[in-house]
Amino acid sequence: MHIEPGVLVAAKVAGANVAALALVAAAAWLALRRPAQLLRALLAALFFTLCMQAFHLRVGPSELHFVGAMPMYLALGLVPTVLGFALGLLLQGLLFEPADLVHLAVNTLSLALPLLALHATLGRRLQRVSLRAVLKLDAAYYAGVTVMVGFWLSLGEVATPLADWLRFAASYLAVVAIEPAITVAVLLGVARLRARRWVAWCFDLRHAMALR
Repeated sequence: MHIEPGVLVAAKVAGANVAALALVAAAAWLALRRPAQLLRALLAALFFTLCMQAFHLRVGPSELHFVGAMPMYLALGLVPTVLGFALGLLLQGLLFEPADLVHLAVNTLSLALPLLALHATLGRRLQRVSLRAVLKLDAAYYAGVTVMVGFWLSLGEVATPLADWLRFAASYLAVVAIEPAITVAVLLGVARLRARRWVAWCFDLRHAMALR
C-alpha cells in the first residue's frame, strides 16, 4: 500500500500532509482525553510495525503488506489504530525505509481513511464478532485501501496501467483470507485475560466480549 517516492509532485504531497496532520491531531486530542488510548496507540504502532516488517512484497505499482488492521481495530479501538498507523509508518521510515518519509502522510491516509469509513458503516453495526463478520470487515477495509492507492496513482505524474493496479488489488485477497483468523485469535486471547487489571488499560474489551 506504499506510494513510492517520486510518484506525486510536491504540491500534492503538501496537500496530503495538511490532511493527515489534521486527522492525526484530531485523533491525538481524543486520545489525550482518555490516557489508556495513548498506551493502546503505542501498542498499535508496535504491532503494526511488526506486521509490516514481517511480510512485504512488491506487486505492480505498490506493495503487498500484512497490515494487521482488524486485530488492531477490534482489540484496541479506532483512535489508537489511526494513531498507530501514523506512528508505525513514522517508525518504519526512521528505522528501515527513510525514503518512505516523503510520503508518510500519503501512506497514513491510505490506511486511516478506509478505517474511518469502515467504522462509520460496518463497524458501528457490529454487534457479534465471528469469523464471518471479521471477513466482511477485512474485505471492505482492504477494498478501501486499494481504492486509496488507485486514487494516489491517478494523481501521479506517470500513468499507471489499470492492469498493474488490478494485480496489486487482487494480491490483497491473500490478506483478506488470512487476517480474520489472526483477528479472532487475538480477541480470544484478550477475552481469556480480561480479569487481569492491566488488560483493561491495554485493550478495548467490547469486541472481545462480543466474540461468538
